[in-house]
Amino acid sequence: MTDEQKKPRLFTLPWFKPLYRRAILIGVVAIWCGWEWLYNKDQMWGYITLAALAYAVWSFGINFDKELKKFEDAQPKN
Repeated sequence: MTDEQKKPRLFTLPWFKPLYRRAILIGVVAIWCGWEWLYNKDQMWGYITLAALAYAVWSFGINFDKELKKFEDAQPKN
């Protein structure tokens, strides 16, 4: 196994395993995005937070289990 496979990445950190933690993270980014669009009305930060929200939904909502399974399959079994 290479060093790259041994290192935990952001998607495979044990802290993000519980669903409620990932949901809180996505919720915070969604609130921030709404704040920028509705209250500040700043387009630049609105687009930045919208991109961050899309990335969070993809990484921690849709694709998290698949990445975690890839990492766990690469680990040696004791």
